[in-house]
Parts: sequence; structure tokens; C-alpha cells
Amino acid sequence: DKPDYDIKMEALLGVLNKEIPIKAHAHRADDILTAIRIAKEFDLKLTIEHCTEGHLIADILRDEGVSAIVGPYLTDRSKIELRNLSIKTPGILAKAGVKVAIMTDHPCMPIQYLSLAAAMAVREGMDEAEAMKAITINAAELTGIDDRVGSIEPGKDADIVIFDGHPFELKTRVVNTIINGKVVYERNKNERD
Repeated sequence: DKPDYDIKMEALLGVLNKEIPIKAHAHRADDILTAIRIAKEFDLKLTIEHCTEGHLIADILRDEGVSAIVGPYLTDRSKIELRNLSIKTPGILAKAGVKVAIMTDHPCMPIQYLSLAAAMAVREGMDEAEAMKAITINAAELTGIDDRVGSIEPGKDADIVIFDGHPFELKTRVVNTIINGKVVYERNKNERD
């Protein structure tokens, strides 16, 4: 007999059909490997959230085609799973060939420090272009919204921030913010001086 309709189970169809990736929150290498094993067993699309010890198994992540959304790493080591926390992780993973996004896990680390997190990853060895992708197009692709955001292309949302310097520079300020093609913030001339 056909089972009764269950909306909770229906929600899993996107996962089983590989339309929606499993988001495995894992810090330790052994937990990351377990998530990979389960995803392989059930033939699921997977990204690892946090991926704190991903730098210890970067080659495995690359070989398995698993992407990582790394962070937050501007926090304290409040639990044992964060023992091997390193700001070098995003750079090590990217250099190994793993697609990387950087997250703040707001409110653990406030979202306004995302560019600071990317800048610190660059300071610790991540390629600058890879760090920019980690907070733009890679992040959009790994969350499945790259058809709308993550890069400047015709047909995508016209959400843009204009800075007065490099976005990874601590002294840089926002000059304009444009959302849906409309200027929603413009620093006035007095603020610029």
C-alpha cells in the first residue's frame, strides 16, 4: 500500500533527488569522515559546515568532491571539538582543491565581520581571489542560490556594495549599498571627509 502523505518525509525528496545538499555540521575530522561515509552510502550531495579540522583531511575532502563552509574561526575554543581550530583552514582546503565558503555562523560571530574573516584567511595563506570567492560566488553555489546572487551578471539580483578601498582592508568603509538596483545607503559627503 502507498504510505499516507507525510509532509516531513516529502521534504526529504529534494535531498534524495540530489536537488538539496545535506548540510553536515561537523568540526572533528572523524565526524567529517562519518558524514562523508553516510552521504556515500545513501548517494547524497553533501557540504560540511564548520569543517574545523578539514585541514587535517583536505586531500580526502578533495578526492570525495566534498565542499566546505568553514567557520566561524574568530571565536574562542569553547568546546573540545574546536581544539584544532585554525584560521589557516580555508587556505589549506582551497589550495588542496576543495571548494570553500567562509561563514560567520551569525550570531556566534556577527555577520558584519565576514570580510574580516576573509582578510584573516588571506593573511594566513589563502589566495586573495579564493577568499573573495569564498564570501561571494562559492557561498552562493554551496547554498544553492547562485542563480540569483554571488556574482555580477545579467539577470541576477542587483545587490552591490561599493567601498572606498579594498574590502579586506580594515580601514575600508562602505560608500554605497545598492539593493535590487536601488541605492539604499550613501555615505554623505561630510562622512567621507
